[in-house]
Amino acid sequence: QLQNKILILTICAAGIGGTFQYGYNISIINAPASYIQTFMNTTWLERTGVPLESNVILLLWSFTVSAYPLGGLTGAVVAGPMAIMLGRKMSLLLNNVFVIVAAALSGFSRMAKSFEMIMLSRFFTGVNAGVSMNIQPMYLAESAPKKLRGAVALTSASFTALGLVLGQVVGLREFLGREESWPFLLASNVVPALIQLTALPWFPESPRYLLIDRGDKESCISALQKLRGTSDLSAELEEMLAEQAAVKGQRAKNPWELFQNPSLRWQLVSIVVLSSAMQLCGNDSMYFYAAYVFQEAGIPRDKIPYVVIGTGSCELITSVTCNMIIDYAGRRPLLLGGYIFMAGWAIVFMVALSQQTQISWMPYLSMACIFAYILSFGIGPAGVTGVLPTEVFDQMSRPAAYMICGSLLWFNLFLVGTAFPFIVKSLAHFCYIPFLVVCVCTALYVGFFLPETKGKSFLEISEEFKKRNFKTKTRSGFYKGPEEIKTTTL
Repeated sequence: QLQNKILILTICAAGIGGTFQYGYNISIINAPASYIQTFMNTTWLERTGVPLESNVILLLWSFTVSAYPLGGLTGAVVAGPMAIMLGRKMSLLLNNVFVIVAAALSGFSRMAKSFEMIMLSRFFTGVNAGVSMNIQPMYLAESAPKKLRGAVALTSASFTALGLVLGQVVGLREFLGREESWPFLLASNVVPALIQLTALPWFPESPRYLLIDRGDKESCISALQKLRGTSDLSAELEEMLAEQAAVKGQRAKNPWELFQNPSLRWQLVSIVVLSSAMQLCGNDSMYFYAAYVFQEAGIPRDKIPYVVIGTGSCELITSVTCNMIIDYAGRRPLLLGGYIFMAGWAIVFMVALSQQTQISWMPYLSMACIFAYILSFGIGPAGVTGVLPTEVFDQMSRPAAYMICGSLLWFNLFLVGTAFPFIVKSLAHFCYIPFLVVCVCTALYVGFFLPETKGKSFLEISEEFKKRNFKTKTRSGFYKGPEEIKTTTL
């Protein structure tokens, strides 16, 4: 069907320059780390005649690495106003400017003999990722039909995982992982940006944004026709009109207004818990451990990068699997299962690490734990967390909710990245205890407090949360259908 094709192509056009960049830019920085540090030292030596001390090089390198989450935090904060003022699609298109600037800075850094350009480049790359991580799931979930909403919004996680794997592949010595080609490796993120700039303008803006934010019914119908074809649109349009009537006279909310609003209490607690847990569950730290564990398992040092690609592929496979089952299994079982399994594997992993030198087959168990942990993360938390803000907030609160989510995500990424080496130093083999606590607490929260949102309209979901926020059952009941709409004037 042509319409399904258009929806699939819209997903690809949004994803390739969107969350794909987040995964890609996280992994391309790993391969040239030692070359960039050498470049910093030689540049400083040429400027001052004095080489840098090793701890200063390490400090400059950590500045370069942390510029990325700092940029991401900035991007998450500007994403809300961008989505409201420019629309979802235009924001994604304009967002590519940051990557093009970043690619130019890192691509010419060696020629200009400036390592500061690399730091600045990583900051702009982070801004791009921060914006796309917020706006892409919003754009896709608002454009998808109700029965496919989870699967479509979840493609954001699949594109992140795809970016991660491709970044690892491009960083191999056979491609751009050699010393002379690191500026090209860092600038290669301009390719997905150019693909998106060419492809995305051909696809429609979010129909919900056009109707509810802009009040443009004709454009909304035309966008829906492009996305759904000639099938009967009346039911979907009525649902949107009901949502428009529910938020009539309201303006887009600011993040602090969400905290002051008692009717959004549980929605806010849910996304704060889940967004924080996504980074604090220790999944990214598994990648930190991967090389060490694989080396202990007897894999030759020069073969380790190829095995590490296996870990990224794990996340890709599970996020694609999750895509297929989310609208059948529901959101809660995937989140609950993911965090319970991660808690289990964290315990096994710590035991395996502590016995690594005593028992000959323990390194292989550690290796299995790394894959199992990443698989458990990919099947639920990795994707479902990004879908929820779209489902549990109405059109006027959604951009602000994504700003809160995105800010927490990037702040926690920075926090874990900074604190993890110290956690390893102080807790040694038991460094996963903090992550285990996070997984158990999150699983308990999901089990007891998070309602299922599968197959429900946005109005039905907000009605369910209303009951939780005010405890007493609301009188109005669920939205019943067309008879309420007949009086709605646009």
